[in-house]
This record gives sequence, structure tokens and C-alpha cells, in this order.
Amino acid sequence: MTTNSKTPLESLLREVRACRICEAELPLGPRPIVRAQASARILIVGQAPGTRVHETGIPWNDPSGDRLRAWMGVDRDTFYDESRIAIIPMGFCYPGRNPKGGDLPPRKECAEHWIAQLLEHLPNISLTILSGQYAQRQYLDRNRRDTLTETVRNWRDYTPRYLPTPHPSPRNTHWLQRNPWFDDEVVPYMRRRVSKLLDN
Repeated sequence: MTTNSKTPLESLLREVRACRICEAELPLGPRPIVRAQASARILIVGQAPGTRVHETGIPWNDPSGDRLRAWMGVDRDTFYDESRIAIIPMGFCYPGRNPKGGDLPPRKECAEHWIAQLLEHLPNISLTILSGQYAQRQYLDRNRRDTLTETVRNWRDYTPRYLPTPHPSPRNTHWLQRNPWFDDEVVPYMRRRVSKLLDN
């Protein structure tokens, strides 16, 4: 007689990775990309996979991920240790290209069907990094400011549970240049907080 040794989270992740809810709308087809274990202390919430992430199946496996890891002060091995850092974007699959430039917004089906269920199985999360406006809209709801810049500028209002940031995409380099306080204030706090949680 065999027994199913999978934890509830592992079973849920298997369901998520088999999801085909919006298959007809995805130009490259479904490939849900999430990483999590119940022991994780840090959760990273981004937008949705880009083409490189879709191809490799590795989240933040691009220049945006390089910048995010630099902000956090962690190497790739630490970043991809899902027993310590969970990665659950707002959209799990590549949504397609926006004719106006960049990628389309993350599809809403992921948040509607999966995110609340996943969070229920992550009881040890002490810091959620909210990368970009879609993550901030979902998690901060009415507490966010009118613009991403103002939300991030008031980052202290959301700590220690949440830390809103701009998306680390190279497309936001000009934003970072116009807002040097982010590198001066937010990044050092992020590194200290991440280091403390990873050391415990």
C-alpha cells in the first residue's frame, strides 16, 4: 500500500503548475512559475514572467532579477532557496507583449484563483516585497497611495510586513535616477531586513 507523502502546499503547487484556466489567451502557452515552501520567511511578489523566464522556467532569471538580488544583498543560491524565499508573482505565466511597449499586465485569473490559497500555506512569511504597482494594488489595497512613487516614498508606513518597491526592470532606470532616496533609504533597509530574516 502506498501513501501520499506530499504536503498540502506541495499538492497545491502541483495544481497551480497544471493550471490551464487562461490557456487560450497566452501567446506562448501556459507555464505557471511559482516557488514556495512553508518554511519561507520572505515572499517576493512581482508582475509576471517575461519571455526569458518563460523559456527557462526560472523566476527573475533576467536583468530585473539581477537588480532585485543586488537590492536584497543576496546571491543566486540564496535567492532560489525556496525554503527561505518564496516567489509568487501576480501572474504566473507570460501574458504577452503590449503593442505600446513592454509586456501586458499580469492576468487576473491567478490572483482570483490561487494567491489566497497559496498564502494560507505560508505561515512564516515576515516580509513581503511588493515589486511594482500590480503587487501593491493587490496587497496594500486602499492603503496604497495614488501613485507608485508616493507609495514607495512612504515605505515606512507598510513595514515590517510589506516593503513596496518599483519594479527592478531596466525600464525603470530613469525612475531610480530621479528618485535617489530609494537607493539611499529603502535599499539599505531591505538588505538589513532580508539579512536578519535569513539568519534566523
